[in-house]
Amino acid sequence: MKIRIEIDNDAEEEVIIRTRQIDERTAAIEQALSEVLAGQTGFPFYQNEKEFFFPLKDILFFETQNKEVMAHTREQVYQVKMRLYELEEKLPSSFLRVSKSTIVNVAHIHSIEKNITGASEVEFAGTYKKIYVSRGYYKVLKEKMDNRRYRV
Repeated sequence: MKIRIEIDNDAEEEVIIRTRQIDERTAAIEQALSEVLAGQTGFPFYQNEKEFFFPLKDILFFETQNKEVMAHTREQVYQVKMRLYELEEKLPSSFLRVSKSTIVNVAHIHSIEKNITGASEVEFAGTYKKIYVSRGYYKVLKEKMDNRRYRV
């Protein structure tokens, strides 16, 4: 497979994948590109009447609070005008549901303290914020973390 980048200051940015057939590699490349683009654009976040736009990579986790979905960064909390299940469909694969009320950005997890009798605690680097992972979601999160660990 060849990779070619052409610089044309007058052209609209476009990515073309030229292939004989769509196979696993081609589908993986398309998925990766889609996730990169989704992570750059994001969608609007709100604090009161003010709208904010920033990359999804800045989000630590989403959680429901009093029937509202909140997005947490290291320093701030923003409202999202979507339901958690809608977010789950639109977010890149670095996000994972870890409880009935929480979706986490796996890229920001600093530590997981497993609790056999209940929910495990997840901590993030550079902030006091923590979330809890339900027992039923722990195995999937652990697998995702193990896969992340081996990527360079």
